[in-house]
Amino acid sequence: MSNARITVMTDTNSGIFRDRGRADGIEVIPMPVIIDDKDYLEGENLTQEALFKALSEEREVHSSQPSVGDLTSAWDKCLQSCDEIVYVPMSSGLSGSCETATQFAKEYEGRVQVVDNHRISVSLMESVYDAVALAKKGLTAAQIKARLEENAFQSSIYITVNTLSNLKKSGRVTPAAAMLATVLNLKPILTIQGERLDAYAKARGMKHAEEKMIEAARKDLETRFADIPKERLHLATAGTLETIAEAKAWRMQVQEAFPDFEVYYEPLSCSIASHVGVGTQGIGIIVTDRE
Repeated sequence: MSNARITVMTDTNSGIFRDRGRADGIEVIPMPVIIDDKDYLEGENLTQEALFKALSEEREVHSSQPSVGDLTSAWDKCLQSCDEIVYVPMSSGLSGSCETATQFAKEYEGRVQVVDNHRISVSLMESVYDAVALAKKGLTAAQIKARLEENAFQSSIYITVNTLSNLKKSGRVTPAAAMLATVLNLKPILTIQGERLDAYAKARGMKHAEEKMIEAARKDLETRFADIPKERLHLATAGTLETIAEAKAWRMQVQEAFPDFEVYYEPLSCSIASHVGVGTQGIGIIVTDRE
């Protein structure tokens, strides 16, 4: 155990923004998003509403990494009032920002521990709150990093994009495949099983896709996570849904399918939304280090 004062830090791909972070004792790095060659920072000068408008207008939207200067400046500022930092960025399998942070953390002689636990969105958020809980228990930054990385692959995410236009722009699908999917109303269901985004299934229409995602989550609970105490399992929904009513409807659909869980909804970050587009829906199962 340690008496070191530890700061837990993450980026907005966790779904945690600075106001919420301050309330919960978490430092947050805003992710950059570029719209028509102009740089924005999520939660600072870019809202989800503004991003959704840009996406609907088919403007050029790209995500980016936090600059090294911004990141190290945040570390330097925190280390003036704490002994160690646990930095939990988005998965190295989805962005180079984790690897960049790891390289520059070497200059801090162990005072900055960068966690690569292969998570994003709701699974990343749960890891951040695990880190806070472990810090309160007195673990060192290095011990927290080891614990989070040990549990790295204990999560499961399924998402369905409403349109392939953004994935087409990024080259993740071909224009021909995107056009065929649009004509046939095919919705690709994608999965993250601890690291990269992979294809899982296809469904004809969003209703069928919702059913398939719920079915996949149920199978995971009955097999992969069968031996995990229920108190350590969190069930979440997420998406880029434009209205509160749409988000509530998706959450309630999942809640009704899993009445033994308290299902919550979190909007996907602007950085993620820039890739998956508007109308995306997802479901996640996360094993936490908290009961």
